[in-house]
Amino acid sequence: MALKAQAAATKFSAPEIFALAILALTQFTVVLDFMVMSPLGDMLIKSMSLTPSQFGFAVSAYAISAGVSGFLTAGFADRFDRKHLLLFFYVGFIGGTLFCGLAHTYFMLIAARIITGIFGGVIGSISMAIVADIFPLEQRGRVMGFLQMGFGASQVLGIPIGLYLANIWGWQAPFLMIVGLSSIIWLIALIKLQPINKHLLIQTDKTPLTHLLHTVAKRDYRIGFLATACLSLGGFMMMPWGSAFAINNLKVTYAQLPVLFMIAGIATLIIMPIIGKLSDRMEKFTLFAAASLWLVIVVVIYTHLTPVPFWVVITLNVVMMMGIMSRMVPSMALVSALPEMRDRGAFMSVNSSLQQIAGGIAAGIGGMVVVQRTKISPLEHYDTLGFVVVAIVLANIFFVYRVNRLIDARQKEKTETVPGSVPSGEMSS
Repeated sequence: MALKAQAAATKFSAPEIFALAILALTQFTVVLDFMVMSPLGDMLIKSMSLTPSQFGFAVSAYAISAGVSGFLTAGFADRFDRKHLLLFFYVGFIGGTLFCGLAHTYFMLIAARIITGIFGGVIGSISMAIVADIFPLEQRGRVMGFLQMGFGASQVLGIPIGLYLANIWGWQAPFLMIVGLSSIIWLIALIKLQPINKHLLIQTDKTPLTHLLHTVAKRDYRIGFLATACLSLGGFMMMPWGSAFAINNLKVTYAQLPVLFMIAGIATLIIMPIIGKLSDRMEKFTLFAAASLWLVIVVVIYTHLTPVPFWVVITLNVVMMMGIMSRMVPSMALVSALPEMRDRGAFMSVNSSLQQIAGGIAAGIGGMVVVQRTKISPLEHYDTLGFVVVAIVLANIFFVYRVNRLIDARQKEKTETVPGSVPSGEMSS
């Protein structure tokens, strides 16, 4: 009977499934809007005659504006129905993306990326708060795995189709495609998504600013913020130069580039559900640490590559994506368990802000490290960038370990205070 009750508790209800699908679709479009900058990187650099540092700033503009927006909205995040917040910021994201699709100068592109970041950067934190409100920690690994499938889906469907459209109508075409798809998702969410407002039942007399300062002041929360920022630093530092490195250093053609992203995306879609289940069945930190060591090895090999057969490039991209996603799912599941319900909106906003700002700083640093003499010359110092990423990945193991210890201590405390609860050793971290 206990096993049947446990199995029933792990099943998702129809409203939960619909909410999860909406969140995954919004994540798909937001991630695609950001991720498409990397495969379009070489095309943008050549068409606008940009330097690597200028392109790095274009990537940073989105991330930093998203981070600032998250801080400004953090104090208000727990005072509104999360559905209303999601719809408001998503429609702003759609408008900013439309501006990107209409941009024809570098100045217009930077302005459009800033506007898109102001709205799009908050959507991730709202989604994480919704997940933490709806799903218990024991289900959150699978939920995070499903949400991160939007990352893979953006590569399988979004990026290849976007690159195909860009080859025909120019680099602006993928952004216009995102606008059309996002508008449909917004309408469906407006009509069908149920209110998400249980957190409003927990009354607080704090002003928005006081609530924000209260959230940042908590030591346990700051440890989670640091772990997330470090996770973002390692990822953003290499990503913007992916297409430029593949085309100019590894001699991948424009025709092969969509295939490369599509295969890596398919692998991600296959891997993510597996990683999500593993994250719920084993120690989350153990999975994170193993994936980090895996990623270190792959990064060192990949950043030192010279022209090799295309299948080698594909294989290394797939295994690198395995390492990235296998770190992201357990770490985000752990960090999402840190805040109390009344603080979740503010915590997720600050956490997302730091993630975005760290990513923007990383992209800017990457632009200063990487050098390209001419539009068609190979990137230089990409291997140096790889070693910097390795150092950050190794340091992040320690920060996530500290988060894991906090969660274990909290689970142990609950076990000691709640009669008949499951022993902490039998629960996922």
